[in-house]
Amino acid sequence: MERIFRMPFAKVYPMYIQKAERKGRTKAEVDEVIEWLTGFDDATVQRHLADGTTFEDFFADANLNPNADLITGVVCGVRVEQIEDPLMQKIRYLDKLVDELAKGKAMEKILRQPSTPAAAKR
Repeated sequence: MERIFRMPFAKVYPMYIQKAERKGRTKAEVDEVIEWLTGFDDATVQRHLADGTTFEDFFADANLNPNADLITGVVCGVRVEQIEDPLMQKIRYLDKLVDELAKGKAMEKILRQPSTPAAAKR
């Protein structure tokens, strides 16, 4: 796990973008997911990328969304809600959100927003 924690976020970020774009999603949508989870705006994400910030420092600087614990499911064969290490869980939260984006899930579902009554009728 230490190897992952010390990995620069900038090394994985392009892979998140590629994964999303292969499935018809956009960099802007990946950035929206990152902002929802971490509270980082585009400028802050760009600073972390330029600085070579590790995952450990990236998430230490983040203000995790209070609804992050609503992220459930399996990433790399492990249920994210059962991951005991807090940092690894945050990393896997982000992985899961990008996976959901790439699978074509609606953004309001990815960002754990309640459905509007009008949307529920569609």
